[in-house]
Amino acid sequence: MQLNPYLTFNGQCETAFKFYEQCLGGKIEEMMSYGESPMAEEVPSEWRNKIIHASLIVDDRVLMGSDCSPEQYEETKGCSVLLDIDDPVKAERIFQALVENGTVRMPMQETFWSASFGMLVDQFGIPWMINS
Repeated sequence: MQLNPYLTFNGQCETAFKFYEQCLGGKIEEMMSYGESPMAEEVPSEWRNKIIHASLIVDDRVLMGSDCSPEQYEETKGCSVLLDIDDPVKAERIFQALVENGTVRMPMQETFWSASFGMLVDQFGIPWMINS
């Protein structure tokens, strides 16, 4: 069994996943638009370039996502994507990259459980926790 985060976006999935690929040093394995899918004729023409499924491989982990139609999209609440990084310098670098045009909820700092921990919401509205 695998447990993988699946993020939903309001039309920014492609931009977000390219950003995550760069920040996290991963590789986009799949990026399919609605227009490339078997249901291309069922979606409005202005939605055909939006992403029906994306997957990003980071080390041996998978982050997935897609665009939701505006009437189905809900802002991410009640969960965060956790990155557990062995190297505090790398953790700080990734934190700073992800928070670009986003919001710091808790700056990277020492905690009772970790040498370095921080929380942020990125420019796409996705909450992240970085632990090192």
